[in-house]
Amino acid sequence: MIDVEYLHPLAKPDHVGALPEFLSEHDPRPAKEQFHQNYAHGGGWFPMHGFEKDARTHVLRYPGDPPLVPLARMRFRDEVILVYEASIVVIIQKDGSYEAARMD
Repeated sequence: MIDVEYLHPLAKPDHVGALPEFLSEHDPRPAKEQFHQNYAHGGGWFPMHGFEKDARTHVLRYPGDPPLVPLARMRFRDEVILVYEASIVVIIQKDGSYEAARMD
């Protein structure tokens, strides 16, 4: 099972839900591919474009919306997975690139 680190005092297990259960260290695929297949009932992993993430604080911004602070973090091999309000999940690669998707 993937460990979850809660980053914000208001973060609750409900924010993360079953996301860690959709990842397996025994599966060589990256997190987004595992999420896409294993979270199929919720729609899978479909990147949302237009988000900007601060490289240091990981605050996420989308035009017209208030900024989102990360609530929880999971580490999966070389990837970092951040969970935000509104069921937004960000996967950050070792090189700093990232994708965001809504997984509700």
